[in-house]
Amino acid sequence: MKTVYIESSVISYLTARPSRDVVTAARQALTLEWWEEHGTQYEIFLSELVLEEVSFGDSSAAQKRLRIIENIPILETTGNAVELSRILVAEKAIPETSMEDALHIAIAAVQGMDFLLTWNFKHINNANTKERIARIIMDSHFKSPIPPVPHS
Repeated sequence: MKTVYIESSVISYLTARPSRDVVTAARQALTLEWWEEHGTQYEIFLSELVLEEVSFGDSSAAQKRLRIIENIPILETTGNAVELSRILVAEKAIPETSMEDALHIAIAAVQGMDFLLTWNFKHINNANTKERIARIIMDSHFKSPIPPVPHS
């Protein structure tokens, strides 16, 4: 079974109140569809970083996010993941101000995930930096998780 690292944005879209914004509402619908129809076809994993990020904000919304992921296995944030995240930043694949995004990518790569599922197009699933990110990961002797959008 293929493995998927679920980044925080997916959990947020999955549990958020329905949006009036057309793009956001479409992403929410696609996320729910993926979760219900395709999520069981993968072995799903999170990290401590995801738990931390989904814990922020409105307490009732945070509780809803935490409830939906309570039985999902948590990947360890290893020294190799921290080092790879630093390399991604040092090589300018991810901005210094977005170290958490670099860490999501690094955890997924170091832990051998097949995919990294995210709605973060700014840094994680950015068409302009995907190739550089993949090269850095492979140069570090890890497999690059191909970051699809949730409806791929």
